[in-house]
Amino acid sequence: MDMLTTRGRAVRLVATAVGAALLLAGTFWGTDDHFPFGPFRMYSTSNPANQPAPDTRVEGVDRAGSVVALDERRTGIRRAEIEGQQDRYAAEPELLREVAEAYAERNPAAPALVEVRVVVRWHGIRDGRPTGRFHDETVVSWRAP
Repeated sequence: MDMLTTRGRAVRLVATAVGAALLLAGTFWGTDDHFPFGPFRMYSTSNPANQPAPDTRVEGVDRAGSVVALDERRTGIRRAEIEGQQDRYAAEPELLREVAEAYAERNPAAPALVEVRVVVRWHGIRDGRPTGRFHDETVVSWRAP
């Protein structure tokens, strides 16, 4: 095996130091958006033992009033993308038009959607265990003009 040159060792040492500094900075000041140099809090935190647990979904309503689950298979949009942009959708509900358009593109024979809404199902939790009770909250909706 050949020996590593002095320059090669220096380059590796600097790269290691930069990586370590980014990891350290991300640990203290980073957000999920900085992953892998920031913390990925999605799996490192939990809700309090008696706080309801949210389960977000996207629904569409066609002209006949039928409710359609707008999941990744039907729209090509992952639920995590919707959850990550939920504040944006709340501020600008017309952005949900893109979900309706994605659905129409993937399901050309399906009736057009007249409404798209983001719904959070709050599952009841008592002492860290599900109670079996829940309630739904529509956090944002868009209606076709």
